[in-house]
Amino acid sequence: MRSLVLGAGFLAVLAGAAPARQATAGEAYCPNPAHAGPETAPPRMAAAIARALHIDEAAARNAFVRCVGAKLMACTVGANLDCFKADTRRSLPGATAWCRDNPDADNIPMVATGHATIYAWSCQGGRAVAGKRLVAVDPQGFVANNWREVR
Repeated sequence: MRSLVLGAGFLAVLAGAAPARQATAGEAYCPNPAHAGPETAPPRMAAAIARALHIDEAAARNAFVRCVGAKLMACTVGANLDCFKADTRRSLPGATAWCRDNPDADNIPMVATGHATIYAWSCQGGRAVAGKRLVAVDPQGFVANNWREVR
């Protein structure tokens, strides 16, 4: 039987070696300009998306993903959750129509404004008025709180 003797230099190299880094879910996906807009998440990402959004894997299979630079972001559609571009318009045809029938309404429901609007809407003298901004929009134009980074 032969014994192996290692020099002190070899041990120093081993001691300074960094542990292997675990790949993230989006590394092979991002950055890629083709994935900058929402698209259905690839099935292989379901577990990572479920962890990021705090949902079960079955629901994560219906999530949307997009790249923001090298970051993989995920969103799932739900009650009042929209995964597409936020509607920042200050004039909405549905709100205008609502106010024709409800000229002094304090609130215009989302059935008339759509779920992507970022404003609270009301009617003043039969005219639709965009009020307080309700949500923040990220630099790409999506509702910021609807998207989470997937690691």
